[in-house]
Amino acid sequence: MTRVVGDISISLDGYVTGPHPGPENGLGDGGEALHTWAFSDDPVDREQLRTATERSGAVVLGRHLFDVVDGPQGWNDEVGYGAREVGTPPFFVVTHHAPTRTRLAFWTFVTTGLHDAVAQARAAAHQLSAEAGDDRDVVLMGGGLTVGSALDAGLLDVLVLHLSPVVLGSGTPLFVGGRTHSLTQRAVTPSTTAVHAVYDVGRQDSGR
Repeated sequence: MTRVVGDISISLDGYVTGPHPGPENGLGDGGEALHTWAFSDDPVDREQLRTATERSGAVVLGRHLFDVVDGPQGWNDEVGYGAREVGTPPFFVVTHHAPTRTRLAFWTFVTTGLHDAVAQARAAAHQLSAEAGDDRDVVLMGGGLTVGSALDAGLLDVLVLHLSPVVLGSGTPLFVGGRTHSLTQRAVTPSTTAVHAVYDVGRQDSGR
C-alpha cells in the first residue's frame, strides 16, 4: 500500500532549521546538527535511512528546500536524497512558478498546489510499486512549511520525526497551523544521535 509520509528532522524545541536559513545556508545557523544522524555510522541510523530511502516511490518538496538542494552547495553524486544513500525516486516541487533553469535535471514542478503535487507523486509511486513488485511511499521531505501544511490539510498517513538532541532557539518551526491532530505512536527508536519516532496520523474523513 502506498502511504503518504512526512519525514523530517526536528530540534527539541520544534525547529526544522536554525535561524537565518537561505539558499547558501540551507539549515540555518547551527542547523547542521539536525542531520547528524543522517551521516552517522550508528547502525540504527544507517538502517533508518536505508529502509526509508528504499521505500521512497516519489518525493515532494517545497520551493525553498528546492532552492537549497538544487543550489551550488546542494546535492551531488555523493550526497543527495537519503544523504549518502542517494536515492533517485521521482521528485515533485511545489512552487508558484517553475524556474527557467536548474542545476539538476530530475525535477517535476507543480504550480497548482500541494494537493496536486501529492496526487502526481502518488501516481508515480503506484507505478514504481507495480514495476518493482513491492510497496513504495510518497515522502514529503520538507521543508517545514510543506510538511506542516500537508499535516493540516489531512494529506499525511504517517509522520516520521527524527528528534535531534539540539535546542536551536529559533528558526523554521514545523508546527505553525495552531490545529490539533490525533497521532498514534507506532515506533520510537533511539540511536546515539537522535530519536526516530513514527506516528500514524488520524483522519476524520476516513474514520482513522
